Amino acid sequence: MKAIVVKSPGGLDKLEVIEKTMPEPREGEVLVRWHATSLNFHDYLVATGAIPVADGRIPMSDGAGEIIALGSNVLDWEVGDQVMSMFFQGWIEGKPTLLKMAGLSGEMVDGFAVEASCVPASALTRIPEGYSYAEAATLPCAALTAWRGLMVEGNLQAGDKVLIEGTGGMSIFALQMAIAAGAKVYATTSSDEKAEKLKSMGAAAVVNYKNDERWGKTISKMTGGGVDHVLDVGGGSTMKQSIEAAAIGGHIASIGILGNGRKGEITFPKLFFKHLRMTGLAVGSREMQEKMVKAININGLKPIIDKSFALEELAEAFRYQESGSHFGKIVVEY
Repeated sequence: MKAIVVKSPGGLDKLEVIEKTMPEPREGEVLVRWHATSLNFHDYLVATGAIPVADGRIPMSDGAGEIIALGSNVLDWEVGDQVMSMFFQGWIEGKPTLLKMAGLSGEMVDGFAVEASCVPASALTRIPEGYSYAEAATLPCAALTAWRGLMVEGNLQAGDKVLIEGTGGMSIFALQMAIAAGAKVYATTSSDEKAEKLKSMGAAAVVNYKNDERWGKTISKMTGGGVDHVLDVGGGSTMKQSIEAAAIGGHIASIGILGNGRKGEITFPKLFFKHLRMTGLAVGSREMQEKMVKAININGLKPIIDKSFALEELAEAFRYQESGSHFGKIVVEY
């Protein structure tokens, strides 16, 4: 079977296609035939070497496929079940801990750029009803991050106002989830074409952040005092404007560091006097993922897939992601 590995010290030109022997599941494990993965910024950092990993690590934190064999003492699954991976293989429920987050797929343990692999039976959930493998593969990282930011940490209510930043997979999922829950969504982008797509999906208004450096204040004014929820994807490069955009008593979920966002300024007086709550978060638990799937089965949400690549084209898929021209998720099918 085929797999892609990251050769140290990383780089898209060093992603290597190799042949591996089909493994056999041990006690408590299942063997999954993976059919799809999707690209996340975390995967890009691993592939390019910005996040160092062991030489020969199989990348990719998302996976969807079918169970083809069971190890002993596996009671919850059957051969033929359609499943998807978890970002943190050991975080089943409750609060995150270092131990629960140790099995980070595609970084600390092998990911899903492989045709088949064994994983703990507890490190999977069912895919939503009527989903293809490609659609399901978009969910474990991006969709669960949006779900946790809005529903778990943000306690989103009907009538709330939400700000999403950009048109990556997580932001588009947040738009869809917020609208399904009865919220009003505002967005930022750098493209007039993407702005029209966001409006066609239900965004109430879109601000071009390249044309408006103080877009946070603009959004605060157009919403009549700010938004209740901000999903901040830029870190230091966007947080100052996210604070400007937030309403008094609002919640900011700090999710990413897109662009040059590892460090930046925060306007602390506004953070204090707006009584803002800020949560740093990285994806979520199996319990959260299962609740998200239940919601999708009811509301019928479907991911926006921009483009699909073959497994051997993973480096090309990352270069496409690097260009920033995608709208929604990029998938790899095999």
